[in-house]
Amino acid sequence: MSKWKEYLDKVALIAGFGLIIGFTSQEFRYSLGIMMNGLLGPLTALPIHIVILVLSLITGFFVSIIQKYTIDWKVTKSAQEQMKFFQKEFREAQISGNKRKLKKLEGQRAEMMQMQSEMMKQQFKPMAYTMLITLPIFGWLYHLIFTLQPEATIILPFYGIKVLTADRVMRFVPVWLFWYFICSLSISQVIRKLLNIGA
Repeated sequence: MSKWKEYLDKVALIAGFGLIIGFTSQEFRYSLGIMMNGLLGPLTALPIHIVILVLSLITGFFVSIIQKYTIDWKVTKSAQEQMKFFQKEFREAQISGNKRKLKKLEGQRAEMMQMQSEMMKQQFKPMAYTMLITLPIFGWLYHLIFTLQPEATIILPFYGIKVLTADRVMRFVPVWLFWYFICSLSISQVIRKLLNIGA
């Protein structure tokens, strides 16, 4: 079973990062969007701001599920606490000029770096799986906004009516992306709480 899991992890990693590389091409984004239109096309009957809300709900749910079952949260939390304690001790030893303690902590630094590296690897693995879900959805959203409904508008609090493709929030963030992230962050927090992720 573990061999199959390793094999799936490798396939997901290759496919996920293949999508990331492909997504830098405008032609690839459009092709991906057209391909996903058969599945997500019925959503176009909804107002555009609701479509983006629904997509953020879908991606938020699947990303949370993937993280729940690919990250060992107990190990991650334990490692974070150990690193936090180490940094606090190291800072205190530096401020007090305790050379003996500093020397002892320097000996532990390699262990802490290894622990941090392992944590990064653990966070890195689910990213490949999430890309397999989020990028096709983003491809369709890109196709919807820039091809099917390029003149679509949305009303944002404090900003008023904005054109999704033309206008920017905070001068550089596209309106559609800003609205997606607001929805995604809010929904993800609720889902993570309900699924007890990261506790």
